[in-house]
Amino acid sequence: MELETLPRPSQNALINNNRNYTKQRRLLNDMHNMQSYNAYKSIKPVRTTTESTPRSETILIALSYLVVLILFPVAVFCCITTVKEYERVVILRLGRLRKRGMFGPGVLFLLPCVDEYYKVDMRTKAFDVEPQEILTKDSVTISVDAVVYYSIRNPLDSVLQVADVTESTRLLAQTTLRNVIGTKNLMEMLTAKETLSKTIEKILDDATDAWGVKVERVEMTDLRLPTSMQRAMAAEAEALREAKAKIVAAEGELNASRALKQASDVMASNPITLQLRYLQTLSTVSSEKNSTIIFPFPIEVMPTSTISAKSKF
Repeated sequence: MELETLPRPSQNALINNNRNYTKQRRLLNDMHNMQSYNAYKSIKPVRTTTESTPRSETILIALSYLVVLILFPVAVFCCITTVKEYERVVILRLGRLRKRGMFGPGVLFLLPCVDEYYKVDMRTKAFDVEPQEILTKDSVTISVDAVVYYSIRNPLDSVLQVADVTESTRLLAQTTLRNVIGTKNLMEMLTAKETLSKTIEKILDDATDAWGVKVERVEMTDLRLPTSMQRAMAAEAEALREAKAKIVAAEGELNASRALKQASDVMASNPITLQLRYLQTLSTVSSEKNSTIIFPFPIEVMPTSTISAKSKF
């Protein structure tokens, strides 16, 4: 069975496919912008330029276009702004949100004296939560600071729902940290810092979702105890270590006494064993220092013939 060779696509076909892909991508971006705008409109409806615009606003927009035409060479440089890949722009025309909601990336044309724009950085950012003294559940005052990593996922909400998204998130992180730590004991703080960070992250993420903010991570960087508490904890740990050392020493003495009892039972069975033990002790002592050592030697362990011979003299 012979395989049929498929015809190779021509260069024009490849170009058409690339153009179609580019058009589809632009269409998807527009649809995403419209979905974000519709979602915002369903939460908090606002008036846009698509509604019935007052005649005074229409006149002002026409005058703005006329100024741009009159001062065309200079006005072009004043009306064009560049939006980077990681940025989005929310434009308000005469205080009203435009239909598309947000724009970018690319080059944007703004009408002078009519359009007001806000650039939103969508990269991940971080801020330090200032150290604050917090009273725990077991009435211990500690000083805690943390780092919060966040990013803006919905530029419309970050501009229209809150005045200053960074400062609001910072203040909310401070109050959330204080409230969560106030419900925990000191030992839970010291042993379960990761679990506590996850709890704070979830609470912050749920609270800032209406502002278009995504809290990605919360890390507790430092936890400082008062000096008196540090001394008390050190004294407690030292006392525990001393108690354990005494228990180990007592167990060692108990085992040593049992071994000595067994050794004495063995020595009691044969008197020569005690004499050999004396001689071994003498050898050990004499090997350490070259000096004369007077070692008491009991007469009971000497042979009977030696004792009788000494008594005759």
